[in-house]
Amino acid sequence: MAAEERNPLLSVQKSSDSGLQVALHPLVLLTISDYITRHTLRQQKGPIVGALLGAQKGREITIEHAFECLLVEIEGEIVLSQAWFEDRLQQMKDVHKVPALDLVGWYTTMPTSGPQAVHVPIHRQILHTYNESAILLGFHPTAVLEGSVGGKLPLTIYESNYETDDSTADSGEDKEMKDGETQLVLRFKELPYSVETGEAEMIGVDFVARGGGNATAIDSSASILPEGSGKGKKKTTEKEETDKAGDRSYLSREDEELIASLTAKANAIKMLHARINLIAVYLQNLPSSFIDHSSAEGTEDDSKKNTPVNFSILRSIQALLSRLTLLIPADAAAFEHELMSEHNDVNLVSLLSSITESVKAVREAGRKFAVVENARSTKHGKSDGRLNWNDGSGSSVMGVGDLMSV
Repeated sequence: MAAEERNPLLSVQKSSDSGLQVALHPLVLLTISDYITRHTLRQQKGPIVGALLGAQKGREITIEHAFECLLVEIEGEIVLSQAWFEDRLQQMKDVHKVPALDLVGWYTTMPTSGPQAVHVPIHRQILHTYNESAILLGFHPTAVLEGSVGGKLPLTIYESNYETDDSTADSGEDKEMKDGETQLVLRFKELPYSVETGEAEMIGVDFVARGGGNATAIDSSASILPEGSGKGKKKTTEKEETDKAGDRSYLSREDEELIASLTAKANAIKMLHARINLIAVYLQNLPSSFIDHSSAEGTEDDSKKNTPVNFSILRSIQALLSRLTLLIPADAAAFEHELMSEHNDVNLVSLLSSITESVKAVREAGRKFAVVENARSTKHGKSDGRLNWNDGSGSSVMGVGDLMSV
């Protein structure tokens, strides 16, 4: 019974011994989820297949981007459209402009039991044409529908290698003959992975998560038709319109974001309050010798009711109390005075900058006025000595003082 349930495409070795470490970025998960959603809503036929882009440095592989692929059927096997795939791969490299970005594997949907025979031709094509150490990311839709995922992502990452197999291979296995004797079969082994993210990806994931809460499916048949919109259509009364509008009253996007922000702050405050109460209860249940040094040690009956002393926890509490002075200074008056002094320094620098800009503007206005006045004097054949002065460049320019004297 166990032999029938075992997937013949999985390696007999339970864990990978290659030392590969895979770092998965959330952007890839969003791309895969979006592709699966569009494929399902459009009721498209055929398998879901996409490419994984990233970088490999030694035994570390990062999966950073993904895109869907076009499939074709050749000799009864579903494989990638090579011309289309190469063009799209080059376009992705040109768009992201990362020199180390390359094809590191591909993804598809599969059951939790592992890869199937239909996946082997595509994986063999990628291995032979693009990357000898390509990995396979299998997404498990059944795990999501059954709700059996828990805190684990519904996916598995595999590496592939050729293993000797003397038994009769199934039709879906890849076979090679070596020296006419040894038969090699393509097998998959599960790889451990971790999720890595940057600040930009965290913002994107948070935006998508909040936007998903605002998405509401509205039946188009329930829309209210205006009077006289069609023959035979039942006219909707004002009361029915009010009732239907009340049923479809949804919060705006700003309200949803405000509620989400307030909810997060409320949860944080509740957690902080619970932790403070926990620390207070712990300190209150300590032996009297730790609470008040002047009191005598408690009796044996009292010690049984007290909390066991943990010096590591006490040191952590003391470190927390020492950091509170950074948030709430001991000398509030001196802190306010220093804060006001720094605030005045900033305002003074701002005022000096404004004065400098004003002087520059006045000087520029004086230069322009001098140019206009010189042109006017030249035109009428006369010149006013007060307005002209030579700056050494051969042109007469009036300064700020000359302007003020005028």
